[in-house]
Amino acid sequence: MAVAMASCGVGVNFNSNSSLKKYLASPAPAGAMAEASFGFAPKRFCIVHKGRSLSSSTSITPRASSATAVEDGKSDGSPSESDTVPIPKVIIDQDSDPDATVVEITFGDRLGALLDTMTALRNLGLNVVKANVFLDSSGKHNKFAITRADTGRKVEDPELLEAIRLTIINNLIEYHPESSSQLAMGAAFGIGPRPEQVDVDIATHISVKDDGPNRSLLYVESVDRPGLLVDLVKIVTDIDVAVESGEFDTEGLLAKAKFHVNYRGKPLIKPLQQVLANSLRYYLRRPSTEESSF
Repeated sequence: MAVAMASCGVGVNFNSNSSLKKYLASPAPAGAMAEASFGFAPKRFCIVHKGRSLSSSTSITPRASSATAVEDGKSDGSPSESDTVPIPKVIIDQDSDPDATVVEITFGDRLGALLDTMTALRNLGLNVVKANVFLDSSGKHNKFAITRADTGRKVEDPELLEAIRLTIINNLIEYHPESSSQLAMGAAFGIGPRPEQVDVDIATHISVKDDGPNRSLLYVESVDRPGLLVDLVKIVTDIDVAVESGEFDTEGLLAKAKFHVNYRGKPLIKPLQQVLANSLRYYLRRPSTEESSF
């Protein structure tokens, strides 16, 4: 299930992948209204069917051109010489910077300047206000601080945050096809097979604990899927729990979310913690039925 914000007119049209293009560019039907917040005041959004997104005239064509550098570190577009494909990581951080959403991308030592990715983010109506690169034992980390172009503030809308995540992953698969076998999105959109099947029951971990006098910390880890970020926010807010801020990490086939949550300005009491954990566990572990089976 994807969640389309009523106040957000963002649409994504990918030309490099027909399946991903179909998922993100299909017109959205009207749906029920709910409230959610992710980093700022509650926002009203419209629940639409899974596999749908907002329609818009905005079109993203993540293709390298002669005027810009290719996404990886080599001028001919070939992958690095290492035979082992590293685990791709995409982190969306709402905690570390009060004025901007911080995005971090890692794929071993194979990423270059990511100029086309930054262009794709600008096409979503975003400004890249700061960018830097640093190296450590896990590889090269490309980090961007982004804000909404219309307000100059960090991104609040769950739908737009998910669009940012899918845009980055699409560009990663576009310029590094070898990454598709390491990403759940690669398998979901038919780009390449997963190296192994992940058991949802084994991969799913949920915990809730107090995080100071006014809030709790919710941790969710599960198999990644398109629309997961907005689905998690909807499930939490459906039981009147507010999401203040958090971090959403895509690490290969898995997604890891940390949300600072509260109930009417207070930490979640034990019974509500259990209700929240059970609701998330039911959603994440429920069996899915392919449309082709009907």
